[in-house]
Formats: sequence, structure tokens, C-alpha cells
Amino acid sequence: MTTHQGLNKVTLTGLVVTLGIIYGDIGTSPLYVLRAIVGSNAISQEIVLGGISCIFWTLTIQTTFKYVILTLRADNKGEGGIFSLYALVRRTKTKWLVWPAIIGGSALLADGIITPPISVSSAVEGLRVFNENVPTISITIAIITALFIIQQFGTKLVGNFFGPWMLMWFTMLGILGTAQLIQNPLVLKAVNPYYAYMLLTAYPKGFWLLGAVFLCTTGGEALYSDLGHCGKKNIRITWGFVKTTLLLNYFGQGAWLLGHEGQYLSDNPFFAIMPTWFHIPGIVISTGAAIVASQALISGSFTLINEAIRLNFWPKVKVVYPTDLRGQLYVPSINWLLMFGCIGIVLLFKESGRMEAAYGMAIIITMLSTTILLSYYMYLKRVSLFWRIVVFGIFASVELTFLVALLDKFPHGGYVTLLIALSLIALMWCWYEARKIRNRFLEFVSIKKYIAVLRDLSHDFSIPKNATHLVYLTSADNPDEIEAKITYSILQRQPKRADVYWFVHVDVLDEPYTLDYKVREMLKGNIIRVDFRLGFRVEPRINLMFRKVVEDMVRNFEVDITSRYESLGRQNVTGDFKFVVLEKFLSYENELPFYEKIILDVYFLLKRFSLSETKAFGLDTSSVVVEKVPLVVNPVGEINLRRIR
Repeated sequence: MTTHQGLNKVTLTGLVVTLGIIYGDIGTSPLYVLRAIVGSNAISQEIVLGGISCIFWTLTIQTTFKYVILTLRADNKGEGGIFSLYALVRRTKTKWLVWPAIIGGSALLADGIITPPISVSSAVEGLRVFNENVPTISITIAIITALFIIQQFGTKLVGNFFGPWMLMWFTMLGILGTAQLIQNPLVLKAVNPYYAYMLLTAYPKGFWLLGAVFLCTTGGEALYSDLGHCGKKNIRITWGFVKTTLLLNYFGQGAWLLGHEGQYLSDNPFFAIMPTWFHIPGIVISTGAAIVASQALISGSFTLINEAIRLNFWPKVKVVYPTDLRGQLYVPSINWLLMFGCIGIVLLFKESGRMEAAYGMAIIITMLSTTILLSYYMYLKRVSLFWRIVVFGIFASVELTFLVALLDKFPHGGYVTLLIALSLIALMWCWYEARKIRNRFLEFVSIKKYIAVLRDLSHDFSIPKNATHLVYLTSADNPDEIEAKITYSILQRQPKRADVYWFVHVDVLDEPYTLDYKVREMLKGNIIRVDFRLGFRVEPRINLMFRKVVEDMVRNFEVDITSRYESLGRQNVTGDFKFVVLEKFLSYENELPFYEKIILDVYFLLKRFSLSETKAFGLDTSSVVVEKVPLVVNPVGEINLRRIR
């Protein structure tokens, strides 16, 4: 049984592991949410009760109802996240759905740059209780740097401690909050939504405080993205415990604030409710929880990029699998980009309080995108129009309200994550659109027309043998077709004689972990096509997979791979395999519209920094030949040349 499958069962171990994987982001929100709500305002009953009332109902409506109860139902073979949801709904070929997928995915990646800095710095700043001059910036950068450096070694060992650590964290939240709540139970009145309403309508600039309130639910999207690691049952059961401890802590901080009515906030209420003797253990536990939250966002970013590559939203980059845990991966380029981005955020804002202005802008866009895709998913599931309108109306209204409130943060730092998100959207769109433009002008021919030609070529001894087995990667979905460029490569560029011609096609499915293949013999023992059907989370190790297919065929006496050279054949030496990869470049013989020229220019620029087709398909064999093929999208028109004497 795989780890992935095991965690989908409700066990004590599964519940504890779920605490460590799922709730890092939303679980560390008490470090900064109430401090952000009070801000520079004088502490008043109106702002405290109203703020906590908003938190209570936001966690109930947005996190509990939208994500835990409803969105977790939209799983793709047990996997969650915005790209998994898109993979479910794109089967309808509805073209506009690509926009919420790209926008939501880009915004979620942008959020991964702000979460580690704000979580870690909020925890480290607790040291100022002992010394105002503690170099929190240096400590934060050191922790973040170490966190990104260890990614390349995998987090299997460290991950074993995440669950117990977060169990200790949430237990601490509940105990600290309860201790304050007992002293001032008046704050429990905040359960009444009347106080939230009064804060938003009667308190001066109260509506704009929603930008700070929203920080309590930013981890909702990460909760859905990590569905595949733990399973919905474990998430739903643990959420009851997590939500209870979060609310106890928020109410406890509120009780402490009510005891200081009329004053201005000088200390973070999260650390202020700790007994003096508990400060050092509390800061250590908080810093550990912040590291867990950061790790969850980093791992989530790796998974998101891996899915984006398979769905053709992102250039092919190196993906490493550092451990044997299913779903755990490491993307070096993204790791270092995130690290420098996080360090840049720390140096730019310096204080976690200032980072709050940049936090939330990106993730609310992801939540809106998820709402759109979820509504379409409900349509595909034939949910009644009434309930679709109710669901979309409630969540879209809540999220649009938060979005408007968050606009107040734009000039104070919100523009940073928004600019990052816009850059990622542009990159994903260019890569996706360029592929569509290229595919539009790919020329396919019927393979049946060339079967006799290839058969005769393989027996034409006047041509030197190129290889015993010649393998081409083809993008033709139709098994009866092949690219015209492949036939040109075999027959005209330099005639390539081989005993067996193989055509390999990789089809990326909308399911996450499918590993199927199909063999089609077009001419027995001479022309064979292999179709791999791989899930969008599966690494396409075609060299390894192709070898497995050949071994199965040999075992079933479907193909003879013994060398056809007489001297080697007598010794039962295995014949040589040569892979031919056709890499396209933009031909000068193109007259392109301005839009398509920009898209293709960006695409081929990105290709310079991405993996080659050879590495992207896992062809780690020495027998690979790369042939450059010009991409002629829109040929130059007739040239009127005049001959002179």
C-alpha cells in the first residue's frame, strides 16, 4: 500500500500527519491577524468584538462551508487543487476555463512568496519581548535560507515531526486562548453576526478592516491543494479540532484586548497572552509552526509547477524526486526563485506588520478562480440551477467584498504580490498560447501511405543501416497519423534504414496518476506504435517506460530485439536502439501577425532556459539524436525575382 493511499484512511497516525501537512498556513494566522485588525487604532469594544465576529463567520462560511464541506467533493481521483479542478472541467473543451485556471494558479504561486516571510518573521519578532534590538531580519533570512537549502534532500525525515509539532501548536493555541477567555467571557458575544455588521457599516473605515480579517482564511486554498496527501475524511475530522483551537485563541486574544480598552497596541496580542515563564517555549513552538507553514507552501508550489508543466502551462524544467514518498518532489529552479523572492520580501518590508499589506491580494484571486471552476464543475455534475446560483452567489459575493477591501492595501504593498502574479499569468499564457499556435500549423500525414515505403527501406541494403531499432517521439493523437516532419527525417533528410521503426506518443490525461500504455503493430515486426497514457502528476520517464514495454513484448514473443547483424545475432546480443527527437525553432520564413510574433518570441526565449525535449521526456540514454526542424507558421508570400542577363 502506498503512503498516499494509507493516509486516505482515518487512523490516528493519518489524523496527526494531516495536522502537519494541511494546516500550516491557516494555522499560523493567529500570529498576526488581530494585530493587523487593531493596527494603529485605539483598542475599543467595537473593533475587538466586530473583528472577532468577522473572523468567526469568515472561518465558518469561507473555510468550513466552501472548502471543507463543498470544494473537497470536487476531487480528481483523490487529488485537489486548482489545476486538478481544471483538469476535471476542461474535458468539455470549454476554452474560457483556461483563464481562471491560469490566473488562480499564478496567484497561488505568488502567495508562496509572501507566506514564509510573514509567518517566520511574525514568530521571530516574539523575541523582542526580551530585547527590542534583536536582529529579527537576519534571523528570519537565516531560517528561510536554511529551509530552502534542505529542500533538495527531501523532507521525509523532517516531515515525521510536522504532525506532532502542529498538534502541540494547536493545543497551545487552545490552552492560551481558554486561559484568557475564562477571565473575560464577554468576548463570546462576538459569535453574534450583529457585531460584524456594525463594524463594517458604523465604524469609521470599518469596511477596509476586511483586508486584515481575510488573513484568517488565506490557508483555505492550500487545504484544498493538499487533498491528495491526506484524503477528505482526515481533513474534515481534523478541521473540527483545528477550527476550535483557532477560535479559542482568537477569542482569548480578544479577551486580552478588551482588558486594555482605550490603549494603543504596543505588543502583539498573540505573545501578550502568554505567561512570562512561557515566552521562550512559546516562541520556539511558534517558529517551528511557521517553518511547517512555509514548508507546506513550498511543497505546494513544487506540486503546482509539476502540474502546470504536464498541462502545458509552464516551460519544462527539471523535476527531482528526492524520496520514495508518492507526490513528494523538488523543482530546483522554483526552489531558488522562491528563496530569493522570500528574502527580497523580508528586505523590502522588514517587519511582518508591513508584510500584512502585501498579503491576501493574490490568494483572494485564486479563491475567486476556484469558485468559478467549482460552479462549472457543479454544472457538469448536473446540480440544480438553484443550488448553483446559491453557491456561486454566496461565495462570489463574499470574495468580491474581500477583494474590494483588499484594494486598500494596494498602494501599501499589495502591488508587490499582484505584480508577481501578473508576471506569472503572462508567462503561463504565452507558453499555453504558443503551443496552440504551433499545433495549428503542424502537418500530419497518414502512416498507411508510408508503410510499404518503410518496409522497402528497411530491406534496402544499398543504404547503410542507421540503427536496429529507430524510435521517434510523435505528437500525433490519431494513431493512423504521423507528423510530415518525421517522414521527411526518415526518407529525405538522410534516409535512415532500420530493422524496426517505433513511434512513441505520450498522452497526458486529466487523471493524476494513470500509468497505461497501448501497443499497435502497423506492420508486424517492422513498424510499431506505442501510446503512453500518463496522469498529469506522473513524471514522463519515457526511456525507462519504453524499456519496460519492450521487455513485456519480448516476454510475450511479440517482438525480437536480437541484433540483426549476423555476427552479433549469433551471440544473442541485443540490438541497438536509437531515439530521434525533433526540436523546432522559429524559421525566418514567417510573416506573423504582431500578437503571434510576440507570443512565439517569448515562447522560444523561454525554451532557451527550459529543459530540452530529450531531458524533458527522460531520455537519459546516450543513443539520442536531436534534429533541428524549422517551424514555419505563416510562410512568406511569393517573392517576385527578376532574372537579368
